[in-house]
Amino acid sequence: MRSSFYVLLFLLAPVASLRAAIDFSHQIVPVLREHCADCHLGDKKKGGFSMNTRADLLAGSENGEVLTLGKAEGHLLIEVLTTKDKDAQMPPKGPRVPAEKIALLREWIAEGAPWEEGFTFGKSAYEPPLKPRHPTLPPVVDGYENPIDRILEKYLVDHKVSRPKPLDDAAFIRRLTMDLVGVLPTPAEVDTFLKDQSADKRARLIKSTLERRVDYAEHWLTFWNDLLRNDYVGTGYIDGGRKPITNWLYQALVTNKPYDQFARELLSPTPESEGFIYGIKWRGGVNASQVREVQFSQSISQVFLGINMKCASCHDSFIDRWKLDEAYGLAAIYSEQPLEINRCDKPTGRMAQAAWIFPELGSVDAKAPQPERLKQLAGLMTHPDNGRFTRTIVNRLWHRLMGRGIVHPVDAMGTEPWSADLLDYLASHLVDQEYDLKATLALIAGSQAYQSECATAAEANDSGPYVYRGPIAKRLTAEQFVDAVWQMTGTSPAAAHKSVVRGQPVEGEKLSGKWIWAQASANAKAGEKLTFRKAIDVKEVPVSASAAISVDNGYEIFLNGASVGKDGDLNTAEVVSLASLKPGRNYVLVVATNAGNAPNMAGVYFEARLTFADGRKQTIASDGSWEWSRAVPDAKGKFAKPPTDWQPARVVGAQETWDGFSKGITQALGRASAKMPDRVRASVVQSDLLQRALGRPNREQIVTVRPENLTTLEAIDLANGSILAGLLKRGAVTLLKEQRSDTKGVIRVVFRKALSREPTDGEVAVLTEITGRQPTQQSVEDLLWAVLLLPEFQFVR
Repeated sequence: MRSSFYVLLFLLAPVASLRAAIDFSHQIVPVLREHCADCHLGDKKKGGFSMNTRADLLAGSENGEVLTLGKAEGHLLIEVLTTKDKDAQMPPKGPRVPAEKIALLREWIAEGAPWEEGFTFGKSAYEPPLKPRHPTLPPVVDGYENPIDRILEKYLVDHKVSRPKPLDDAAFIRRLTMDLVGVLPTPAEVDTFLKDQSADKRARLIKSTLERRVDYAEHWLTFWNDLLRNDYVGTGYIDGGRKPITNWLYQALVTNKPYDQFARELLSPTPESEGFIYGIKWRGGVNASQVREVQFSQSISQVFLGINMKCASCHDSFIDRWKLDEAYGLAAIYSEQPLEINRCDKPTGRMAQAAWIFPELGSVDAKAPQPERLKQLAGLMTHPDNGRFTRTIVNRLWHRLMGRGIVHPVDAMGTEPWSADLLDYLASHLVDQEYDLKATLALIAGSQAYQSECATAAEANDSGPYVYRGPIAKRLTAEQFVDAVWQMTGTSPAAAHKSVVRGQPVEGEKLSGKWIWAQASANAKAGEKLTFRKAIDVKEVPVSASAAISVDNGYEIFLNGASVGKDGDLNTAEVVSLASLKPGRNYVLVVATNAGNAPNMAGVYFEARLTFADGRKQTIASDGSWEWSRAVPDAKGKFAKPPTDWQPARVVGAQETWDGFSKGITQALGRASAKMPDRVRASVVQSDLLQRALGRPNREQIVTVRPENLTTLEAIDLANGSILAGLLKRGAVTLLKEQRSDTKGVIRVVFRKALSREPTDGEVAVLTEITGRQPTQQSVEDLLWAVLLLPEFQFVR
């Protein structure tokens, strides 16, 4: 039966493609500027041929078209670059275009001549506004009161476009839950929603879906991990050249931290959130544009402002107005030492001066210490008059829900939006809602625009200037696809990655531990390091295990010889994962540091909460049973010699000395005691071959948009991948146990779980031929493969 899948793959072949290999901005633009500018760029149009825009390029010259998209040969453009006929060669004077550059142009044309949207070699007439704008809303038409619909109704009339058809209830609930929380609605949820006859049922569903705090956090974790290039393993995590922000980010999402506060904590960071601006310290020599300070400039510009500073980090940008000095001005805000400006990786002898790129909003004091400069930057980025900040994030959210940005691409915010009123309204609404991103999502999801059928492929891919005609279907992310398969087949893994502390915090947790110290203050030494330890005995691996910890002044904590967390801020409490606990005896070591200049004690607070599969809970807290030693382990948690000076820890006597820490500990303990979700999600596990084949990036670079086209690698993996095959085999066993000999019942269950609808009689007839009158494990596997390959499953439509 498996041969049928190759037929399906053949049918899918028109949408399969290889990822583009050519970088338009950095490989094509320089070639055209250097060799074509004198005759065909800007105001020059010799032979009636201009290359200012992609449309101009495709329009050709007075002699006809100069290239044919998708073909590797037979282009007039290439012929005049390679000919030896001096009367026909281009450029007519000066050196010929090198062969390697012509090869780039050939490949670029073969890929369809991809062009940065909105880019022009001519003078752009559009300069995006900086300050916010509150557009006047058009009147209500046909009862469409949502401000988005009021704006779009006028837009559709102005562009002579018909209003898209409304989406039916079954399609709506599938789209909404996939978009807002990233999982398929259960058949029971679909049935309940379809039976509900209330006029406000869609509004109530939007509200209740956004209230699923853990599902929401673990879905949008994918978006923010990509955007903030955060991951669980990879370059820099072993050697300390990179720092994760996973648990800060998770908690920011599960508590719906206001976006302005979210941004400020990334730009002027806490110890838990500093990994974003920390960037990656690459091993060995690197290009000047990849040092940490310049990464900072590039990252904050792209994430928060939709500005491409990568081009401007090497030289004045080819693609927009940003200059090398401006990119380095941002980099200098982060730099803790004098930073020399490099142009094309060559030192210029000039030093960068810390500066903000929009002086209309204020400035950064270049002479202030780095933490103060970062604080000033955070204030300027989130300044009420910085409309670029709010427009960028609402544009990203619109893109995620509607399939295309109002400004597109989403990282080219200098491009003119197709509806400035819509973009500005969403941005001002976010501010009015106190930077609540869920409020923006609810506003979009509550619109008739969102609740409409998708535009057809022909409408969505129109080669002319973009005109909005409705939502655009979106491919499932790797995480959505895998979550859906796990959900359908009951094959979710048992645990998340060991570094992730999951769940919704439990409010009002009470402390049971004690602050402990090692010795009397008279015997303490300034800067001294001491080690505390505790043996933890468990009969089985817990399904969740995490601990709240705080130390005066700093610490690193090891579990069975592996570091699971560290911090140097005595005013904070953190949560660390204890997921690597093993059956039997385990050892926790806390290496505490007496920071400061005066002798003081190392005060330690630790409280762990363990939950087991049968619901049992176990608490391990700091108390007099802990021990301490002057010996300190190495970076791997190992002692050169086993310590022989272990002594009982002392419980703090004067509790008021430590009262200032109580609130932080209580909050951290609430996280350590978090309510656990029913199943593990793909966003909180380490990437595997299946997820990588489906487009999950390694996150060494910021990723704002994943590829929309099915690639050859993905098609092969969907047909033959061992990981997916194993999941479907296990799922087939489960389905057979549930349905046994009922072929129609198996088909119905798969359709209801995967597509949120009943199969048609025709689909049942065709699939019965695949499954057989008496289903077997193999035939049910084939059924699952067939349904998973349907575009209806692989897209949010």
